[in-house]
Amino acid sequence: MHWVPACDLDDIDPEDLIRFDHAGRTYAIYRDPDGTVFATDGLCTHEQVHLCGGLVLGDEIECPKHNGRFDYKTGAARRAPCVTALRTYPTRIVGGIIEIGLED
Repeated sequence: MHWVPACDLDDIDPEDLIRFDHAGRTYAIYRDPDGTVFATDGLCTHEQVHLCGGLVLGDEIECPKHNGRFDYKTGAARRAPCVTALRTYPTRIVGGIIEIGLED
């Protein structure tokens, strides 16, 4: 695994997300109300819509197209039409920069 700098911690408000593109893939990085940071694939598993336009509700991200929901902490699909989980990625904060762990 290697760590990729994604954005400044201050770029994401609590209960929000930001899109991060790297090496031809899209990721979504979230910050929960307690300030903990999480990362998932950035596209809905239902119709490949960017999740960055969605609404963060508690520990869920709601897809902006069909209102399906995922738990952004675990990736689990929580509401139809989404049935396939999102892939999640480890995160860490180094010097105020959010990094996500990606496989080599």
